[in-house]
Amino acid sequence: MATGTDEPTLTVDELAARAGVTVRTVRFYGTRGLLPPPVIGPRRVGHYGQDHLSRLALIEELQHQGMTLAAIERYLQQLPPDLSAQDLAIHRALVASWAPDSAENMERAELERRAGRALSGQDVERLAAMGVLERPATPGGPFLVDPGLLRLGVELLDVPIAHETILAARTVLLEHTRSAAHELTRLFRDEVWNPYRERESDPEHVKAMKSLSAHMQPMVLQALLTAFQRSLKEELRAAFNAGEER
Repeated sequence: MATGTDEPTLTVDELAARAGVTVRTVRFYGTRGLLPPPVIGPRRVGHYGQDHLSRLALIEELQHQGMTLAAIERYLQQLPPDLSAQDLAIHRALVASWAPDSAENMERAELERRAGRALSGQDVERLAAMGVLERPATPGGPFLVDPGLLRLGVELLDVPIAHETILAARTVLLEHTRSAAHELTRLFRDEVWNPYRERESDPEHVKAMKSLSAHMQPMVLQALLTAFQRSLKEELRAAFNAGEER
């Protein structure tokens, strides 16, 4: 059984029970490198600790957000190798609070019911181009739909914009939002995460870190939206003024 220390004292059966997974899953994750190897004790029995529990919880959260095992493997490889159980718990909180709403599997009938209209093949293509849904992996299968974007996407179906223009606009948005996310992540890492790691033994600081992302998310999203709206307004004004002057 586990003690009050951080020493690995859980057997694989106890770890699986605590994490709510099967022993087979634990061993499979180990072979994929998603879990560090156990500490081998007497009689060649492997023992696991809080770090393994925290990593299993993080894997579960990443799966809940729709990541494949291959993507999770790449994701975990980018994390510092010396992350403590507390670090992983904070990381899981950040993943859970910053991730967008999970996509839903919808049959065609349910998709059209939510959309409030029948959808032609061209409508589906336009919704896919806007990132509202992903087409079924197999003919007749369910669509993977982002419920938060569905209403807006349906409203845009009747706007006279070419399919190619939608794809080009999405490419521009993805490119620049990815760049913004990269810089914000770097800022968070350098100014928030690294100082936290230096003070992780301070209970009050740990508590503050756990609630930080929930407060940061709406502020950052609102700031991005406001900055984009202002920039777009200025660009449109400049473009149309230039057109009138010609």
